[in-house]
Amino acid sequence: MKKVKYAIIGFGGIAENRIAKEGFGCDKSRFNGLPNAELIGAFDMNPARESAAKALGLKWYKSMDEIFADPEIDAVYVATNNLSHAPIAIKAMNAGKHVMAEKPIATSVADAQAMVKLAAKKRLSLTIDHMMVYNAFNQLAHKYVANGKLGKVGDSCFHMEFLFGADPAEAATWRCNNVDEMGGPIGDVASHCIYMAEFIFDSKIRQVQAVYLPKTLNIKAEDGAYIKFTLENGQVGSFKVAFSENRGGLIGTLSNLGYEIYGDAAVLRSYGAMFQLSGYDDEPYSIRLELETAGGIKPLRPRKFPNIYQQIITRHAQSIIDGKPVNAEDGLRNLRACLAIHKSARNGGKPYVVK
Repeated sequence: MKKVKYAIIGFGGIAENRIAKEGFGCDKSRFNGLPNAELIGAFDMNPARESAAKALGLKWYKSMDEIFADPEIDAVYVATNNLSHAPIAIKAMNAGKHVMAEKPIATSVADAQAMVKLAAKKRLSLTIDHMMVYNAFNQLAHKYVANGKLGKVGDSCFHMEFLFGADPAEAATWRCNNVDEMGGPIGDVASHCIYMAEFIFDSKIRQVQAVYLPKTLNIKAEDGAYIKFTLENGQVGSFKVAFSENRGGLIGTLSNLGYEIYGDAAVLRSYGAMFQLSGYDDEPYSIRLELETAGGIKPLRPRKFPNIYQQIITRHAQSIIDGKPVNAEDGLRNLRACLAIHKSARNGGKPYVVK
């Protein structure tokens, strides 16, 4: 089978450990390569990242332009800071490269629209890394909701609350220090909650209401937010996102990254499913999914645990091979929801429609 050849732009920790080692299978001790995709090389503005890339057998490019000019490269994975997603992706597509990018798709609706329109015009595949929908526990949760196992669902709550920014070094990072980056808890983790709620309930977000959390961190971004949402199918729920919540350590932090879905027949709870994990035994936390009824609590466990990053890369690559480009309309909608959340929080929790 033909393999789509990729290069990563922005080779930080997530790009190295999640995208390269897991997604593309560069960690040969744990993963096999993908049948339809291969990572060829990488570039980062920090030249110190060259050794990490070469340790995985990757070619080190001296610039983004060198990647764009390389005819061997079919697609790029953009893993840079949020403000640079749009200009890099647009430049890549103008060079004829397909694009995968970290979320959010961009920091303005205009930029996101430009990306979506350009991809459609050039018939290029554009995908945003909404990887948690490929987690086997989340897919099982989706099935339980869709099959009516919980009865009539009345409410839900998605959690991504942890401590980030209390340390001065963390506070100085772009996620905390530059509000234009949209890297605070809303852009960084409510974005995950948004697409996960839409996936679990198979409906798009129609309206949001939000308030910011009290300010306790010395960061320029918001500390966190409490967000109410309504889906097009009428389902309601909430998101709780924060950089200001100390969960006491790794286990407390990871177990908090999940959701509860409240039905009149049962409650479904997940622990650790809203993170970068796939469910392997060697991961730092064992994901749990539990169904609680009047008869007690029943653990739910999938039969297989595909890697969440490999799933999304494989689908992007296959769309290129099949000549059926995918577009990032979901990324554009996600950005609109994030911006509506900020707008509501700045206006006393006033409801805003996500257009």
